[in-house]
Amino acid sequence: MKVSYQWLSQYIDLKGYTASELAEKLTRSGIEVDVVEKRNKGVTQVVVGFVKAREKHPDADKLNVCTVDAGQGEDLQIVCGAPNVAAGQKVPVALVGAELPGGLKIKRAKLRGVESMGMICSAKELGLNDKLLPKEQQEGILVLPEDTAVGASILDVLGIDDEVLELDLTPNRSDCLSMIGTAYEMAAILGRDVLLPEDEVALHPSQTKAADHLSVTISAPGQCSIYAARRISGVKVGPSPLWLQNRLMAAGVRPINNIVDVTNFVMLEYGQPLHAFDADRLAGGRIDVRLAEEGEKLVTLDDAERTLEPHMLLITDAEKPIALAGVMGGANSEVTAETTTIVLESAKFDGGTVRKASRQLGLRSEASLRFEKEVNADAVIPALDRAASLIAKLAGGGINEGIVESVTQRAEPAVIAVTTDKINRYLGTELSSLEIKVILSRLHFPYEDKTGGEWLVHVPLRRGDITRDVDLIEEIARLYGYDNIPVTPILGATTPGSLTREQSIRRTLRGLLTESGLNEVVTYSFTHPDQIAGFRGMYPEAKPIALSMPMSEERSVLRTSLVPHLLDTALYNRNRNQDDVAIFEIGKVFVTSEEPVTALPQEKLMLGIVWTGKRTSEHWAGKPEKVDFYDVKGIFEKVTSVLGVADVRYSAAGPEGFHPGRTAAISLGEGVIGRLGQLHPALQQAKDLEDTYVLEVELEPLLEQASFRIEYKPLPKYPASGRDMAVVVDTGVPVGDIRRVAEETAGSLLESIEVFDIYTGERLGSGKKSVAFALVYRHPERTLTDEEVAGLHGKVVAALEQTFAAELRK
Repeated sequence: MKVSYQWLSQYIDLKGYTASELAEKLTRSGIEVDVVEKRNKGVTQVVVGFVKAREKHPDADKLNVCTVDAGQGEDLQIVCGAPNVAAGQKVPVALVGAELPGGLKIKRAKLRGVESMGMICSAKELGLNDKLLPKEQQEGILVLPEDTAVGASILDVLGIDDEVLELDLTPNRSDCLSMIGTAYEMAAILGRDVLLPEDEVALHPSQTKAADHLSVTISAPGQCSIYAARRISGVKVGPSPLWLQNRLMAAGVRPINNIVDVTNFVMLEYGQPLHAFDADRLAGGRIDVRLAEEGEKLVTLDDAERTLEPHMLLITDAEKPIALAGVMGGANSEVTAETTTIVLESAKFDGGTVRKASRQLGLRSEASLRFEKEVNADAVIPALDRAASLIAKLAGGGINEGIVESVTQRAEPAVIAVTTDKINRYLGTELSSLEIKVILSRLHFPYEDKTGGEWLVHVPLRRGDITRDVDLIEEIARLYGYDNIPVTPILGATTPGSLTREQSIRRTLRGLLTESGLNEVVTYSFTHPDQIAGFRGMYPEAKPIALSMPMSEERSVLRTSLVPHLLDTALYNRNRNQDDVAIFEIGKVFVTSEEPVTALPQEKLMLGIVWTGKRTSEHWAGKPEKVDFYDVKGIFEKVTSVLGVADVRYSAAGPEGFHPGRTAAISLGEGVIGRLGQLHPALQQAKDLEDTYVLEVELEPLLEQASFRIEYKPLPKYPASGRDMAVVVDTGVPVGDIRRVAEETAGSLLESIEVFDIYTGERLGSGKKSVAFALVYRHPERTLTDEEVAGLHGKVVAALEQTFAAELRK
């Protein structure tokens, strides 16, 4: 928000304070001022001149010799090269000795043999932003209104002897998106009164009633609580007076015409956006506020056709949409040079509705900015009357009698109870009741001083950010002065910071994986629906959860697997000649079986690993080897070992997206918690990857069982007894199941069992395989006898024969 010092001084007495001092006070009270900009960039001795005559330069086709009355007692001869200079104009004239921005000094000079006693200036030469001027004045010299006094200082005429404070407002301080709101803030800081505009509404001489020509209804009460309109007849659209143009340009707004300029001026003044319609273009003299229909069209003032959606709020007449509420008007009701009667709108639209529509359509404006933050309901009618009065004065119109209004809900000011004791306890101060009274009075907050130090404060609607007692306490702190609040030591028991159990485990897990040669990546939680369809991971039945306002189609649903984005990362690296990619991610996926979603989805914490390329780099000592299934399995076994998680089992599986013969399901307890294996060749080809191995596993079950308990065992004192055996079983029997039965049968005396050979061949017959195990038996407190070992080993062989129809290979 740009605040002109001169404009602000119309609402509050600023005597005794410079713009820089006001900026310091505002910043100290909580509203940061980014910069204080001087509008005068170094202009001196520039006055208003009247061009009496213009003749062509005798020796230059592009130069003119002008006779100018600059109020100096005698006419000046000035050579000017601007193509738009003409006799009868009022123009800025830099006298001899004047200075202009950039250090340019005006001297008596001769141009092609003709003496020039000054310079006729353009807006840019005066340091003005010519882009804020009306389009017809952006080229050539600046032409002033006919009623401008000759000889008057251009600093006063253009209002550039001014300073502008640029406020960096936080979202809660939308009250300062207006000059009057800023004036209330300054009044609270300085302890001075606010002077509000007091324009009278002059009625049309014929006493025409607005309700005879106009009706207003609200068909969307949830999106619009107040809609008010005035009708003004006999207007003449034309340029605004210079004082109004100066105010708008100081605020960074380009003047357009007297009707539009008044609506912008009042918006900046009250913080209430307004809009003017050409009354003769409203079908049926009827206005209705309703939601758009699916696919409905509207051509906005920027001549772009907009396709609307049902959540967007429209202003319509009896036949068609005429504006997108709070965002932009329609071209079919635009005020033009031929307009003679206008309907002036002032309303309170729902901020969320306006924000959603403006963002979706890419239409951001000063009006939508204010509506998004909820405008002051108390300013709807005063702003409407102020604008109507100014239009009647500046456009020569007459205001029809009465306001045509529809109200679905009246806003009520917040009433907040707070005590002196609570204020002082929160702030660490010793404020008296008198000091609190003074601060509330400076804020212009009506209050009731109850007995026992209790206050009942009525917060005006212009301060919608104050809803609780703590907000009120913050206001008191701001105005009392943060520098005046004493330093209070923090009391209470202190607790040293530490990681939670889950945080500690996750940190250990990250360290373990990076030590194993993997690189951690962090990918988006949002993805494209095709990514979910292409790889469903652990939750093939999960429904994609669509975002209501996605950043783009590429990020329009929540992910159900970590793997697709990890594969994208691998491909991104391969496309940049990084063929050996070993990465992992710890993150959440979002799972639901509902479509559409009616309850919060489950958030599953997952570990994902993708490894492709070679496990080792090029080296003279040996050839590099490609990564395989057991590299990824070995890393996961290391993870479970360090976490102290037992009973992890692997079984053959062939889920969608995985290689049917090189994939295992990972089980813990009674359920499957993950998948480990090679990507399906078709998916590898689609992703343009070499052999790629993937792990995706739920971390919650692992975290629940993680113990980190280190058990120390003494070195064995007694010798072990080893036995080897090879059993022939059907090829479909999992080796892990054979091992598990052997461990259960042998019990605690079996110290270890390892597979050292698997053989298949014609000698065994079709559908058979031989699995060779090395078993080690040991008793912790004595030496086992041969008879004991033979008996125990015999039980193991018998159990395998009974369970798997295994035959001991001779």
